[in-house]
Amino acid sequence: MQQTTSVRPILRSKIFLYVTEFFSGMAVMAAELGASRLLAPYFSSSQIVWTIIIGTIMIALALGNMWGGRRADKDPNPDRLYLRILIAAVWIALIPLVGKYIIILISGLLIISVSTNFLVIAAFVSCMIIFVPPLFLLGTVTPGLVKFTTDSLEDNATIVGRLGACNTVGSILGTFLPTFVTIPAAGTFVTFLIFSGFLLALPIIYFAAAKVKRVASAISIVIFVVSAILSPLTGFAFWEGKLTYEGESIYNYLQVKTLADRTILSTNVLFGVQSVTMKQGGLTGLYYDTALAAPALADKADSALILGMGTGTYARQLREYYPNMSIQGVEIDQSITNLAGKYFDEPSDIPVSTYDGRAWLEGSDEKFDVIMVDAYQDITIPFQMSSSEFFTAVREHLNPGGVMVVNMNMISDGEGSINQALQATISSVFNVGANSESVVMADVEGTTNRELFAKAPSGEHRDSANTMTSANTMQQSAEVSALQRRTEELTGDAALTSYMGTVASRFETVDSPNADESSLVLTDDKAPVELLGMRAIDELIAQQSGPYKEVLRTKGISGLMQMQ
Repeated sequence: MQQTTSVRPILRSKIFLYVTEFFSGMAVMAAELGASRLLAPYFSSSQIVWTIIIGTIMIALALGNMWGGRRADKDPNPDRLYLRILIAAVWIALIPLVGKYIIILISGLLIISVSTNFLVIAAFVSCMIIFVPPLFLLGTVTPGLVKFTTDSLEDNATIVGRLGACNTVGSILGTFLPTFVTIPAAGTFVTFLIFSGFLLALPIIYFAAAKVKRVASAISIVIFVVSAILSPLTGFAFWEGKLTYEGESIYNYLQVKTLADRTILSTNVLFGVQSVTMKQGGLTGLYYDTALAAPALADKADSALILGMGTGTYARQLREYYPNMSIQGVEIDQSITNLAGKYFDEPSDIPVSTYDGRAWLEGSDEKFDVIMVDAYQDITIPFQMSSSEFFTAVREHLNPGGVMVVNMNMISDGEGSINQALQATISSVFNVGANSESVVMADVEGTTNRELFAKAPSGEHRDSANTMTSANTMQQSAEVSALQRRTEELTGDAALTSYMGTVASRFETVDSPNADESSLVLTDDKAPVELLGMRAIDELIAQQSGPYKEVLRTKGISGLMQMQ
């Protein structure tokens, strides 16, 4: 080792070795944070995806540690170590350029070939291909540096401690800087480039000082520059036409698309629409229309709270049909609130608190006639907003006869489904005592959404209460339903009144779970919403991919490519 490092003056003071450890630790954590943001628009940011990211990266680092230690013992040549760092830096620099294409290719192949656990398999394969190779190489850094830094057994523990401290401090910065600085300010793609650039500088400086590997260094710089120029030209949804806006916040990938009749916000490129505004007003054709039954089901319709305000779609609907209603919004992502004012015509006089919905409830004593819970996005269901404790807090913030409406966006029924668990949880909170038939649900036609309405005990008898309890016996041929009468009384709008008739015809009563049933009631202690949501995603994918799988089975790849 002494002979090898003696020809490399840059290593004699050992400072450069400590700097190398610092920036390699920073790059590892920045890559991990970047991985979560790269995968989130395609696979969500659920605990499942985080587990896959952390697990595969730890595997890569462990294997790199083992292999790197053996290589350092057999061939203690720092040139080889810095060449591995060079390759890792270039690989990470290419992730924003090619990573999204790899994810879509993997997803496309798996969606027609796997039957279950698509989310897990697709995220795992993507991580293995995109992130394991460079992080395996970075895993070889620490054992290699220990070999080059330690001179004797007398101070080897001190040296190892210093290297560990450098790695830890670098990891801390690699954790905080992407989350709070680079990703919100410049995006995921630029974040990869920033930290790969720091990492790339190390071998470039090393090889320049040693006057070796000049061709490899030049090629690496060219690749980095090409990726830096081309990566920002295409976004996560690279197949889309011109988007009105594409960006990122601390919490979400954000995409705004302007169509002829509406403007749409999506926070996931593969699943659904999170908010919409109709340019001409009126009904949206989405679940917000069904949710408009809530004010008519309540004893009064004077106030509303929206947990998961988004860009204010439901608030705009309430303002249009219930102009005198007082509305309070809660939205955890300030960037979405900013987009609401810029692209979605959110009424400026509706207050929006930038807060987690449950935390807002805990800190407020206000009560409302309607509370809309719209915080679920595909598989990303916050467990703290799905438990019996949460729904109890919602009930406590309802006025007598007030109604909670929950948007469940993955229709998945049967034993062990996410909807069954949510329905059982909500009915266990609201279906109590004399209020034993206070929960009804309605599927939204043409979508995967289901709206669930739960009513607090009434302070006085009203026709709206009868609507909740008679949902299953309501005749579609009746001249005017109770829900229609109440809607007409409150709004005077013929179109909405007519639509409420179709909503009432879809009502189904949700019974309370019995002690001998296997229905899972979610609690703060036990709420496996990610696993339940994953099953729903599998069901949805199986339904949508069925025709493609059949063509693949009967006609092969050529038949699949001929499908329009």
